[in-house]
Amino acid sequence: MPLFIGTSGWQYKDWRDVLYPAGTPVRRWLEEYAAHFTTVELNNAFYRLPSRENFESWRDRVPADFVIAVKASRYLTHIKRLKDPAEPVDRLMNRAAGLGDRLGPVLLQLPPTLRADPALLDACLACFPSGTRVAVEPRHDSWWTRQTRAVLESRAAALCWADIQAHPMTPLWRTADWGYVRFHEGRATPWPRYGRRALETWIDRIATAYPRRADVYTYFNNDPGGAAVRDAAAFGRAARRAGLPVARAPHPSVSG
Repeated sequence: MPLFIGTSGWQYKDWRDVLYPAGTPVRRWLEEYAAHFTTVELNNAFYRLPSRENFESWRDRVPADFVIAVKASRYLTHIKRLKDPAEPVDRLMNRAAGLGDRLGPVLLQLPPTLRADPALLDACLACFPSGTRVAVEPRHDSWWTRQTRAVLESRAAALCWADIQAHPMTPLWRTADWGYVRFHEGRATPWPRYGRRALETWIDRIATAYPRRADVYTYFNNDPGGAAVRDAAAFGRAARRAGLPVARAPHPSVSG
């Protein structure tokens, strides 16, 4: 499988003394992050699409085996609401190409008010270059239909399995030969941590749905107080105990 484990972003001030040793300058945080984790989800691309030069700089600052997933701009998903996708998709992919072989999946997180329109989603997915791994995170219950699943499967796009409060917010459909999981908020103490049982349950779901050779990308988005860092590290340790192949596991010095 390799299982890729990371967080949604790396620039959080309250991660000082959790992931970043005291005195580490902000300009070195990405390198420090990449010493512990094998992947990151570039969450801030949703708010403002970085330049190609920014993507090229990040490529040069991470190891050769590091993978950067990119959350698509809200211009495509929330302003255009997937309509007329050709230009925003082309702009996104032209800039993200600066990552070279460090580019991982692209995430389309849909607005919670966007009701199901499988044809619209299909037209958007058709605009991505062949071979691009696209994960889709719908957030309106009307999307959970056979038609939606058929579109994802036909485009080899992964349904993003999303978790809130240690419960799946999506059907656990396997729509591609690779997977994508996002952890938004756990139920453990202190908030918004995930408990051991919740993490082990997700490991079992992944192991049951995907063969060991499949790539599965997992990102913790519960960043307050360093919860994402600690939970990602704990998830990696639990996955290794379960016998899953973890891609360059989180560094053991990141404590739970």
